[in-house]
Amino acid sequence: MGRWQDMDLEELEKQYSPSRWSRRMDSESVIQAHIDVMTAAFPVFVYIHGGYWQCLSKDASGFAAPALLSQGVAVVAMGYDIAPKGHMDAMVLQVRRSLAFLVKQYHRIRGIYLCGHSAGAHLAAMVLSTDWTEFGVVPDIRGAVLVSGVYDLEPLLQTYVNDALNMSLEVAQRNSPILCVTQAVPVAASCEVLVAVAQHDSPEFRRQSQEYSQALRSAGWSVSLLDLASVDHFDIIEKLSEETYVLTQVILNMIARA
Repeated sequence: MGRWQDMDLEELEKQYSPSRWSRRMDSESVIQAHIDVMTAAFPVFVYIHGGYWQCLSKDASGFAAPALLSQGVAVVAMGYDIAPKGHMDAMVLQVRRSLAFLVKQYHRIRGIYLCGHSAGAHLAAMVLSTDWTEFGVVPDIRGAVLVSGVYDLEPLLQTYVNDALNMSLEVAQRNSPILCVTQAVPVAASCEVLVAVAQHDSPEFRRQSQEYSQALRSAGWSVSLLDLASVDHFDIIEKLSEETYVLTQVILNMIARA
């Protein structure tokens, strides 16, 4: 084929009309199909990492992505400033602001599904108690999966965990999800909450999961408690990399129902 300067106008326009070269369908149909795909709404899975608010990062949070992406779910790993740089009030505010930013930037989201592990479950639970009026947006949170979380921070005050966090009693109480449970308003009532705990989590982690799920239920939230057998505090979340893992399937079914 010659240079573009040697082509007549009809041939030049043909060369620069990609739709005319599709073998799948005619030019108008292939353009319309492309528009439908690119403007389609999609569910978003937002993962908040654990690490006792003082280690790990969003960069190590992509393990759950393959199983979800293969089912058409977008995956977002959310970060926050860990201690000692970050303090508890700031971390909670960061995840709230990050979620608001996500919603404002991407208008084709069809439902947000929060998931947090350990400290991340605490932060995700704090998101559920947010008064969104100050953020100028109300995220369409349709599901929350809280895995092996801490929902009452006061017991941590005298432990090594608080060495880096340096929380006072007031800070711990202000940021304890079990003390911040709001009555389920219509928006919250449409959010399905799953509180998951491992068989081999400590008795305190198991107690907190049970009591927090009951507090949500008493406030009118749609909540269920999933006690996962034969896993501990760590592989309960690591196994999200497996599409056949029960928690992965529960999450996919939650998204499919919405």
